[in-house]
Amino acid sequence: MEATIGVLLTVVLVTATYTDLRSSRIPNVLTFTTMAIGLIAHACLPGSQGVLFSLEGLGTGLGLFLLFYASGGMGAGDVKLMGAIGALVGPYGALLSGLLAILIGGVYALVAMCYQWGVMATGRKLACAAQGAFLSGAEGWGQELTLPYRLRYGLAIVGGTLLFSFGLHPFGG
Repeated sequence: MEATIGVLLTVVLVTATYTDLRSSRIPNVLTFTTMAIGLIAHACLPGSQGVLFSLEGLGTGLGLFLLFYASGGMGAGDVKLMGAIGALVGPYGALLSGLLAILIGGVYALVAMCYQWGVMATGRKLACAAQGAFLSGAEGWGQELTLPYRLRYGLAIVGGTLLFSFGLHPFGG
């Protein structure tokens, strides 16, 4: 059964990557179907990996990125994708995949800024934003960091999940 969940996770990650690159959207049919299949699949597993395990993963995945969504930092499809992944990999997997996705997303954003503005200009903008955030506390300090296009955060979620799945992370376990 675990192999089946691994195959399903792979299909979900490939599909999310394709749709995010193609249209900057992660469709509800993918996320909600994956959530349901994750719950059903884990209900069939003996021991601790039951429906509760899947629900905890779903809640962890959704909860981890809900604040980012509320602040406008990512789309609802990204949050639902993380919840769907959590339904498959459980709470620990959702937490580590999400933390790794945040790290990958930060690098992704930094690379996008350097590509858009150059390394020196990006450094200056980051320094001004940090100064504005820490010293003045004024609203709008991050306006200079706004890119003219939306980053596809689903790619960072996929990357974080792959790193977790293959055990290529510094968190142990």
